[in-house]
Amino acid sequence: MITLPLFISGTEIAFIIFIVIMVFGADKVPEIARGLGKGMRTLKDATNDIKTEITKSAEKQGIDIDVTKDIKKEIEKAKEDINDITGPIKRQL
Repeated sequence: MITLPLFISGTEIAFIIFIVIMVFGADKVPEIARGLGKGMRTLKDATNDIKTEITKSAEKQGIDIDVTKDIKKEIEKAKEDINDITGPIKRQL
């Protein structure tokens, strides 16, 4: 079963494909799919360009953009604390 982020099941996808073929005809479906693919690629490229520009601008302003670095440090610290606490408990079992 195919599951998309919108939680569409395989049966629903098959039904949508059937409707598209009925409305547009089998000869137009590849052309439509190609157009959708190009549109999605253009959108992805534009999004990446915007992210790059925001990153460059933030770096010029001296803003720390690597938020995940701090989160990873906190997670590692919490793991170490848990291991320190549970170490003696594990050995007794």
